[in-house]
Amino acid sequence: MTEIEELMAREEIKLLKARRDRAVDTKDWDLYLSLHAPDHVSHNEGYPRWESAQEMIDNVRQLLGPQSKSVHHSHTPEITFESDEKAKGIWAMEDMIFDAATDVMVVHGFGHYHETYEKRGERWLFTSRQLKRTLVKTFEVPGR
Repeated sequence: MTEIEELMAREEIKLLKARRDRAVDTKDWDLYLSLHAPDHVSHNEGYPRWESAQEMIDNVRQLLGPQSKSVHHSHTPEITFESDEKAKGIWAMEDMIFDAATDVMVVHGFGHYHETYEKRGERWLFTSRQLKRTLVKTFEVPGR
């Protein structure tokens, strides 16, 4: 991979991540699914390991259903290339989950996403994700 090709691939992966964050926060589950390889593996602390993109989507949809609103931010990517078609990334992250009925924040978390990507066909896809939390604050909705 030339330096220009690597820069272009790096930008494509950054766009992939931006679309992922937007898709989860807008609950665009079709877009979210399209960004992940079917054999995507996901593991977040405190949850079971999900062995496919569809299993992950089904669980995330349930966790972030109509009862909640979310805001996900991913920052300062560290992207390395194993080959022309494989890459790894570590992203600092922050997420906030709000109760949809009251807009009260119920979760404020920080950590790092550890991800892998593969270029399949002409586009990059997520192939794995592990969230390693550094801090999670939880809050009660008043009156509940």
